[in-house]
Amino acid sequence: MSGIGEQGVRIVRAEQQRTEREAGGGRATAFNFTGEGGSTRTWIGTVTVQPGGCTGGHHHGRHEVVVYVVSGRVELSWGEKLAHKAEIGPGDLAYFTPGIPHQERNLSETETVEFLVVRSDNERIAVPWED
Repeated sequence: MSGIGEQGVRIVRAEQQRTEREAGGGRATAFNFTGEGGSTRTWIGTVTVQPGGCTGGHHHGRHEVVVYVVSGRVELSWGEKLAHKAEIGPGDLAYFTPGIPHQERNLSETETVEFLVVRSDNERIAVPWED
């Protein structure tokens, strides 16, 4: 992906994200700052969960995480034994403090779920969680 462009703006086209997603699965990095434009700590990308699919329990270590639902409906589970649950859909946001285990499960058997995800660091920390 191209770097920060004119006047500190960077555009990431949808087709660039689809290409990355097709190569490696359900995640596509839109912005992975490694010092470009002065930012060094933010990861912004998209996550797709296939119909009936689930991310599996995980947490992101010391990172804060925000999930914005673009399309679809998901059951969000979090906390000890993933015991807390909420259904979220388009336009809803979920914020996780560092180390909170969570899981996203697509409630549809026919449509994908699309998320925009922002993490407070660009490290690829995703720790599987089994309680």
